[in-house]
Amino acid sequence: MRRLALVLGCSVLMASLAFAAGYGEKAKGGTMDWHVNATAIEACSCPMFCQCYFATKPAAHAGHEGQASEHFCRANMAWKVNKGHYGKTKLDGARYWLAMDLGDDFSDGTMKWAVVHFDPSVTQEQRDGILAAVGSLFPVKWETPVQVGADLPVEWSHSGDKAVAKLDGGKAGEMVLNGAAVNRNKTEAVVIRNLKYWGAPRHDGFVLMPNEVEAYRLGENAFEFKGTNGFMITVDIASKDGGS
Repeated sequence: MRRLALVLGCSVLMASLAFAAGYGEKAKGGTMDWHVNATAIEACSCPMFCQCYFATKPAAHAGHEGQASEHFCRANMAWKVNKGHYGKTKLDGARYWLAMDLGDDFSDGTMKWAVVHFDPSVTQEQRDGILAAVGSLFPVKWETPVQVGADLPVEWSHSGDKAVAKLDGGKAGEMVLNGAAVNRNKTEAVVIRNLKYWGAPRHDGFVLMPNEVEAYRLGENAFEFKGTNGFMITVDIASKDGGS
């Protein structure tokens, strides 16, 4: 992701992510002190490992019925906050889902679309804190305004080589990752370190776990892929890092 890292580094200086009308200032964090340590179950449409981390174009996908191939990276992320706060509000345990498409060329720091869904258990104060953190973690521009979608249950589980996330019981979204599918010398997980992840100042590495399925099943942007890229990652970001 060297080229994308450079693009995103420049984007940090140019723009913060506003997730919906009325959330702009909250996404920027304002003067509120906040900190989030969160783990993502993540998968995308690119082959393993996602070339977006090393180029300015996602992988090419064959077109339908003789049409030209198309470049895109359609991804899902299911996040669980391990520990965090937004002012005096604790964020521990909050769960939310991000679905997005990076488009066919993000050399100018512009992605295509994204939507966030909160688990119904997440309070309004927690949402404000999460949006502040997300705005700093994904400091890019979008072709269409990013939407805050309907509240839907977010299931999140990880045990050994297996990670499973479901949005609305799988009716709205689903990811199943399997770390045992990686060709490895030893039984422990394969981890990529010292590779930039969006605007995160700190993370514990990309734990490689190809997906058995990654799907977003809502609206006109619905998609589904099998056997493509997947990983888990834990990031740590705070208002004092200066990205908001």
